[in-house]
Amino acid sequence: MSTADLNLTEDFAPATQEAWRALVDKALKGASFEKKLMTRLYDGITLKPIYTREDWDAEGDQSGFPGSMPLARAATVSGSAANPIGAAWDIRQVYSNPDLNDANKEILTDLERGVTSLLLRLDAAGQAGQDSDTAGEQAGIGGLMISSAADLDTVLAGVMLDLAPVALDAGAGAVAAASLLAEVWTSRGVKGEVAQGAYNIDPIGTLASAGTLPQSLEQALAEMAEMAKATAVDFPNVTAVGVSTAAYYNGGATDVTDLGCAMATGVAYLRALTAAGMGVDDACRQIAFSLPVGTDQFLSIAKLRAARMLWARVTEACGASEPARRMRLHVDVSDRVLTQRDPWVNMLRVTIGVFSAGIAQADSVSAPSFDSALGLPTDFGRRIARNTQIVLQEESSLGRVIDPAGGSWYVESLTRQVAERAWEEFQQIEKWGGIAEALDSGKLQAKIAGEWAERRKAIARRKDALTGINEFPNLAEAPVDIKLPDLEVLRKGAANRLKMARAAKAPTIGSRTRKGDAARIEPMDTHRLAEDWEELRDNSDVYMVLNNGVRPLVFLANIGRVAQHTARATFARNFFEAGGIAGISNDGFANTDALTAAFKDSGARIAVLCGSDEQYGELAASFASALKATGASRVYMAGKPADDEARAAFTAAGVDEYIFMGCDALELLRAAQTHLGVTE
Repeated sequence: MSTADLNLTEDFAPATQEAWRALVDKALKGASFEKKLMTRLYDGITLKPIYTREDWDAEGDQSGFPGSMPLARAATVSGSAANPIGAAWDIRQVYSNPDLNDANKEILTDLERGVTSLLLRLDAAGQAGQDSDTAGEQAGIGGLMISSAADLDTVLAGVMLDLAPVALDAGAGAVAAASLLAEVWTSRGVKGEVAQGAYNIDPIGTLASAGTLPQSLEQALAEMAEMAKATAVDFPNVTAVGVSTAAYYNGGATDVTDLGCAMATGVAYLRALTAAGMGVDDACRQIAFSLPVGTDQFLSIAKLRAARMLWARVTEACGASEPARRMRLHVDVSDRVLTQRDPWVNMLRVTIGVFSAGIAQADSVSAPSFDSALGLPTDFGRRIARNTQIVLQEESSLGRVIDPAGGSWYVESLTRQVAERAWEEFQQIEKWGGIAEALDSGKLQAKIAGEWAERRKAIARRKDALTGINEFPNLAEAPVDIKLPDLEVLRKGAANRLKMARAAKAPTIGSRTRKGDAARIEPMDTHRLAEDWEELRDNSDVYMVLNNGVRPLVFLANIGRVAQHTARATFARNFFEAGGIAGISNDGFANTDALTAAFKDSGARIAVLCGSDEQYGELAASFASALKATGASRVYMAGKPADDEARAAFTAAGVDEYIFMGCDALELLRAAQTHLGVTE
């Protein structure tokens, strides 16, 4: 028999949506299909449990071919294979060590071990357009202490600049830093057509993040346009303009709102460049996008695919030719998903972000070090960050398939929904007068603050789980060694270097940053998803130091045999330890005498009842009364009472609070810390 004779479908009845739904309803036993199996995203999109051909009509080829409109599948015909560096995507490592010599060592080490381009992040002084010796406490904070071309040359010593692209993250100092980088390229003999990189001049993004610019936004946009025109001629493989949405995403924006901000900013820059005399195609080629992603794998993939679609649509409407509609897409795994507690889990978070970017055919990707939320990345952290990308490229072979997500009913449908919603957000920002006016009026900040409040509430109630933070905490985790640069010494060194630069009449960041009527708005807030929970852990650490190494405690009043209380005892322990309150466990109690004796010996002031519903009905009231009589100042119960009558009976017996899935865990734990004297 040949394979042509084999037809497995003949032996099975055709599967239908109706038959599947009937089986699902039977398994749900009367529970709501929508509540149990439909997932609502913060973006206003509802995910279904299963997707079929009905959700995506492939016959019309709505996604097109890679490299063809609407460019969802890839920016080029060959997808990632067309990357000029020869890898699936450009591995762009971020460098922010204020010690320039150490930063140079890190760069050389990483380039030898797989990094393919550099992203130089200036310190707070440079980001403000100031020199290190005039910026006070800002000098050396958050980045490289670069003020002159000599400083930049030190950081890039030994780097083959004809091979390694260099990108900048310089905030309000971007134009000045760009001129210094151009000076270094020229002094090193790198020809204009050979130099590669991105200046990332982004005045609107800087204004959103910092709340101020050293000149008016109109002046900053004009200066950006001047640099873009010069760059297009002098360094044709360098982009001058950057659109970063990190300020919005780190402020709490949804992915849809983030894309709306990206499109609105891109349009504002296109208008500025064309108003300065650039052709539409040339202007498009000068703009590079930097978009953040989190840990929602499929949403991130859909977001990046939708971003290319939206920009292609925008540039088409502006009259750009099809080759110029290609989005230059850099992806950052966002700082907002990184945690300070149990930072090892960040390795997994970063892997998901990089994987999503690779699947979505990003041009370049920056993976943060797992310990970067704590301070300067360690050598080990940088090694893991770059190897994560290398493994995904070379061992997982992500770059060998052009748009591997293409054709998935789920991904294609989600991409379309994200694009449609993001287009609505873009239109709303335009109705507000554009991205600049939306920021100046505070409307955009207010919208994103609302989105953050919704997400924050879900994290507080543990509907959004953060592993190692509000779920499965590890109070015994060992601290991670972090780098602590000697800023006092580094600032003195920077001041001496600046004296030499000024004596030689060399330009500096401060001297080249144009000053004028400073633009000022209310800046975007910056958040990490774990920040509220980590505050509780910080409180617990301080308490432990002040109390001879003993954390605040909760006694687990386990009722009955192990099998009867384990589920809720485990839940209660994780619940309280997420708030830094250590649980004292046991094998359970059958009577109040043993219970009260163990509670007295525990040293705890509060207790939580843990048992089955049956055990609660029989013993919870007497156990609660006994605990209160023994000195428990607060008694909790793990689980939600079946009805108001049961709650009233337990409360009358001495139960003060109830902990259960969906309760406001953060607020309950804050109150517990206050009760225990951890906080005032």
